[in-house]
Amino acid sequence: IEHHQNEVINYMRFARSKRILRLKTIDSCFQDLKDSRLVEETFTMDEVGDILEGLRVVVRGEVETELINTAHTNVLLLRQLFSQAEKFYLRLQTDISELENRELLEQVAEFEKTDFKTNSKINQESSKPKLAPLNEGGVSELLNKEISRLQEENEKLRARLRTLESQAMSALDEKSKAERALKELQKNQGDQQSILRAQEISSLEETVATMQADFEKSLSANAASQKELQESLVSAKHELLRVQEQLSLAEKELEKKFQQTAAYRNMKEILGKKNDQIKELRKRLQR
Repeated sequence: IEHHQNEVINYMRFARSKRILRLKTIDSCFQDLKDSRLVEETFTMDEVGDILEGLRVVVRGEVETELINTAHTNVLLLRQLFSQAEKFYLRLQTDISELENRELLEQVAEFEKTDFKTNSKINQESSKPKLAPLNEGGVSELLNKEISRLQEENEKLRARLRTLESQAMSALDEKSKAERALKELQKNQGDQQSILRAQEISSLEETVATMQADFEKSLSANAASQKELQESLVSAKHELLRVQEQLSLAEKELEKKFQQTAAYRNMKEILGKKNDQIKELRKRLQR
């Protein structure tokens, strides 16, 4: 609240300085009019009307410029406030009707008057009457809720962090125990594996020797078998040639006997007639 009050005081000082500067400008307009136009002792009604009209235009322009500048300044201020509120996920709402609340405006005027009367005693802030907040309930309540929620989340995260740290320490202890047990097991297994490997090597050597002896026996047996097979193969070839020769003689004998049969002679006679008929047909086709 104190920080917000300081921001309000700074803005009021800024607005007051701009207002004083604009009032000085209006005073200078009147002074310029006095110096430039009011040089004679008497004026006609038309001259007075022209003077007042010129003064009206100048003062109107100064006041309009100041009002426009004030409106634009207020827009920029509201924009800053809304932008800062959005960073905290807050949605500010304005009540335009409160801007014409006479009681609140009088409180602001009294606060400004009191603040600038005691401007030389800035360090004595406790003696100053503080401006009552216009409508702090909604925003302050939201900010307090947000702060409480964040604090609760921080406490939960701290508790969770402590739990994770204890779990991590337990896991590290278990890991160390497991590593030590693994090293001991590897050492014991190394001794056992050495014995087993020696036994396996001895067994393999015996197996290789047995296989080599069996292989030599197989080679000698295969050599004898190969010789017998070669002799059997030569005998089989001679027998095959003899059978082929007998088969050839049998075929010739059978063909000779078949040619001597009546069926062969009849078939030969039929083939001769067919050949004669074919020759006759060919002659006809040629004609």
